[in-house]
Amino acid sequence: MSLPGPVCRRTPPPSIDRVIRTFLEVVLLPDRARVFGDSRFRRVGYGVVWAYALVIAIGTATDYVEFQEPAGWWPLLFALTAGPLALLPFSALTAWRVATLGLLPFHLLLTSEPALLGPWQWCWYLPVALFVGLTHSGRVTLLVAALTGVALWAVAPGKHEYFLITTGTLAVVFLLGFALGSRGRAERRFHAERDEKVALQERARIAREMHDVVAHHMSMVVVRCETAPYRLAGLSPAAAREFGELGEAARSAIGDMQRLLGVLRTSGQVLETAPQPGLRQVVDLFPDAEVADVEVSEAVGLTAYRVVQEALTNARRHAPGAPVSVLVTAADGVVDVVVRNGAGGPSLGGGGGHGLAGMRERVAVHGGSVEAGARDGGFEVRAWIPLERP
Repeated sequence: MSLPGPVCRRTPPPSIDRVIRTFLEVVLLPDRARVFGDSRFRRVGYGVVWAYALVIAIGTATDYVEFQEPAGWWPLLFALTAGPLALLPFSALTAWRVATLGLLPFHLLLTSEPALLGPWQWCWYLPVALFVGLTHSGRVTLLVAALTGVALWAVAPGKHEYFLITTGTLAVVFLLGFALGSRGRAERRFHAERDEKVALQERARIAREMHDVVAHHMSMVVVRCETAPYRLAGLSPAAAREFGELGEAARSAIGDMQRLLGVLRTSGQVLETAPQPGLRQVVDLFPDAEVADVEVSEAVGLTAYRVVQEALTNARRHAPGAPVSVLVTAADGVVDVVVRNGAGGPSLGGGGGHGLAGMRERVAVHGGSVEAGARDGGFEVRAWIPLERP
């Protein structure tokens, strides 16, 4: 009996529901895409776009008053020109909707213009097309371009000889905007995935280090449970069995943690046998450090040590030769770690650029926070680590 041959699977066409959703997204639904997003340059972007809108609106109105009759409709043209461009930073689709609806009044008022779009109209409509492509998916951009062609064909039936060159130019602008927007979106996805990977690696490293801290406490439980019958006089047989079972459970937990540690360890990583550092070892990193004489848990001490270690590494790398100070205090149930450096030589570069992210991951384990930024011509890293997890 012969075996069936390979089945050729075809990519199913887009469902009618998907087409309808895209149409509603383009024509009716609110547009959540923002051109500038949360960029620190968004205010500058707003200013540039609005200044451009004002210039184009004034130019359009002035040209209309000079060459068209009757001249009293110039405020409408001014509003139709400035409105969509002013909306661009907030909603490219809304700007496109208003601009496309404005094509008909433009055509009715600019009767002496031979082409579908005059010079000022090109300056008005091209940024709208470009921004739509920048901020939206290919499916949305394609539908917007198609509806734009339909609108141009409908509003100027007597100028169809200009239809192909006009729609072709707009199609190129839509395509250019989509290409630039796709590149930007791909870069943002790449950086987001990279940051997530770095965070996972840092969490695995934290877990490996915390293993030693937790294993130390569990070992104490085992020792105390196994020695209880010899330390506590008059212990009943039932209590002795209870202690023995508790000790055995703690020993089993240590074994499970060691197996988990093996899963977290990367290939080729050497097992660390030295005890994990703590708050008292900060002076080994920086002899001039001011460290408060306070008792903290091993986990908190390890976190404070790693914050100081990473901050000192960053200072040596990015401000070589700069004066550095380290201050560790404790008050109101919080360990306050401050590492500050002054101005130094040119940065040596290097590093993955994820040191601050690693600090935040470590401190977040305890419910704390980290702040970092320029200060007095240098740089300061400050971490607040609660002594007890809230």
